Parts: sequence; C-alpha cells; structure tokens
Amino acid sequence: MQLIDIGVNLTNPSFADKHQAVLDRAYAAGVCQLILTGTSVEGSEQALELCQQLDPDGQRLFATAGLHPHAASDWNADSSRRLRALFSEPRIRAVGECGLDFNRDFSPRPQQEKVLEEHLALAAELQLPVFLHERDANQRLLEILRDFRDRLPAAVVHCFTADQRALFSYLDLDLHIGITGWICDERRGTHLHPLVRNIPRGRLMLESDAPYLLPRSLRPKPKNGRNEPAYLPEVLREVALHREETPEDLASHSTACSRAFFHLPEIA
Repeated sequence: MQLIDIGVNLTNPSFADKHQAVLDRAYAAGVCQLILTGTSVEGSEQALELCQQLDPDGQRLFATAGLHPHAASDWNADSSRRLRALFSEPRIRAVGECGLDFNRDFSPRPQQEKVLEEHLALAAELQLPVFLHERDANQRLLEILRDFRDRLPAAVVHCFTADQRALFSYLDLDLHIGITGWICDERRGTHLHPLVRNIPRGRLMLESDAPYLLPRSLRPKPKNGRNEPAYLPEVLREVALHREETPEDLASHSTACSRAFFHLPEIA
C-alpha cells in the first residue's frame, strides 16, 4: 500500500537536522513520495535544495513554490523573478502555497488578492497546477479563481477545513481537495466526517501538513507533539472510515490522484 503526502513543511525549523530520519520513518510507514510545501520564496528555494540533497535520484521528493498569503506583504518584483526561476526546475511541480487567509489577516486583504492573482497568472502561463490555501475567504477566492480557471491545468484546495457550501463550490470549479489530520480532531473536525464522502474519486488527496495538525486520534502520541508524514496512515484510516471505504481502496485511488496531479513517477 502506497501513500503520497501532498503537503509537508519539511523546511520548518522543527525538522532541522532531522530530515533523513523523518523521511526514513515516512518511507517505512508506506509514504513513498512527498511534496514539500513552499510558503515563501526563500522557503521554496530551501525545499528544492532538500529535494536535491535527500533524493538525488529524483523519484520521491518534489516541491511547490510560492508565497503563503500570510507573507503577501513581502511580495516584490524580485519575488516574481526568483519564483519564475524555480519553476524551471523539474522538482517544482506546482505553484503555491498561495491563496487567501481572512482568518488572521497577517497581510492586508488587497495585497493577498494581488499576490494570488500573480501566482495564478504564472500558473496559467507555465501550465502548472496550483496549491491553494483558504481560510474564511471562500467567496473571494472563488471570484478570483473563476477568471483563471479555464487556463489552469488543475488546482487543489489544500488542508480543506470549511463547510459543505465551500466544498461543493470548489468541486463545481473542478478543484481537487486535500484532507489533513484536521478530520481526526474531535473538537473542530467532526463536520468533515459526512463531507468527505462527497469528494469524488480522482479529486481527493491526503496530506500531513507536518509539523502541524498532529492527528488527535493517533495512539500513541509522540511526546514532542510534532506531526510527521509517517502519521499519514492515521489520516487515511479516519477518511476511509467516513467514506465507508477500506484503507487499501482509499490509498489506491488517492495515491493515483496525487500522482496524476503532480505528474509523479511510479514507485516500484
């Protein structure tokens, strides 16, 4: 049984000097390929370096490149130039993380919207899929996406945590959906239990978002409280339960979906 983690923040400082051990545990748990999330220009460059250093054969580690909406205020002409250079690298498989976050508003909303449009224009030009972030901004994200959707090859709303209306609006735009350990959280994730069965096969992908979102249903829990890709099978188990699928079936179709979305090689 193979799994693909479509969103892991391996450049996070909590993983410093632990990269190989984290990957070894992931591979042992059946997570055969990982997409490292780029959340800043510098972070995207670091993610590419990790891919090249830790997977010289180019079979298991790939990355996205983009600017998280929290950091939209940092966008400048140099950001665009450096991102464009990254997209020429074969390990970079998607534009993002990009999007809108009206929950925390760490960057002004007009600036978030401008930077999102810059990312979408790049994705349309280069014909790369998009790795999207959205919190409390569903309607505005849809309005911006509609102007680009016909020119984009694909897009995934990663770490989906919203409601049925938002889910259906994204599916109506032919977007993919990424599900994390949020669904394992009995305090705030139970609304996802009936929703995940509405995500069609071929549109559902799984992700850890490590080191964040440690599945609260995981037993035993790590003493350090840090999430890892090796715990993705717990997300698989919970999603399969609520989709009324076997873990093996869910692993098969979600992995095929992720591999097609990011154009990943087959792993024997």
